[in-house]
Amino acid sequence: MDRKSRKTRRLLLLVVSCSITGVILGGTASWAESNLCLQDSKVTNDCLTQDPIEKTIQGMSTGLLAGAGAAFGAAWQLRHED
Repeated sequence: MDRKSRKTRRLLLLVVSCSITGVILGGTASWAESNLCLQDSKVTNDCLTQDPIEKTIQGMSTGLLAGAGAAFGAAWQLRHED
């Protein structure tokens, strides 16, 4: 295996692992926020009309983009330090 192939695989692994972590954290945070909203002493109309599943999927999507962006940013920084 040549050096470029190894670097490409490491970059792909970094992006995938950061993206998966972002999906998990984003989904968990959105789900928890939905639950806290419903348990609040003063429940708002927005809280009652939002779909918890849709809110969780939005959080997962945001986490995916944030994780992938962080991985590419870290890889770009490391590449320019070499």
